[in-house]
Amino acid sequence: MHELRRLQAGHAPAVLAFERANRAYFAASISDRGDAFYEEFAERFGALLAEQSAGVCAFYLLVAEDGSVVGRFNLYDIRDGTADLGYRVAQDVAGRGVATAAVLELCALAPARHGLHTLRAAASRTNAGSRRVLAKAGFVPEGPADPAELGGKPGTWFRRDLRGAPVPGAADPGAADPRR
Repeated sequence: MHELRRLQAGHAPAVLAFERANRAYFAASISDRGDAFYEEFAERFGALLAEQSAGVCAFYLLVAEDGSVVGRFNLYDIRDGTADLGYRVAQDVAGRGVATAAVLELCALAPARHGLHTLRAAASRTNAGSRRVLAKAGFVPEGPADPAELGGKPGTWFRRDLRGAPVPGAADPGAADPRR
């Protein structure tokens, strides 16, 4: 079982362990963070917490029962009811639906907790996993993404309207019950 939790100062060691353990896996589909990220992790982590306190970003972790981090889900550039979504999950849980479930949970809590009505996310053309997660979570293609936004790779921006849009796969409450 995994739980989506808001990023807190005490999560720093688990986040660093997650990033180190999955560095090569992430670099296969998205640009590598580089050595400076790990060398300056404490300062960067503090900056994330400051951005979150200022309300311009909201950071979430997907945490396993043992307290280890298995995913990161970030809402950034929050403004005017819109935010960009970024996420990554550990290699050992990839392909099991945990990213889709966490994105859907974030879509459900974002309106009340962060005042959001729209989420956007970019994915490179070669990142089939992220594109699949976004499609399953109800995001639709919006247009091309600048390769500079995706580590030099061409890709697409996706959008999800959070205002009353049904969650993909959820039962339509107005639909007739086929058992009748």
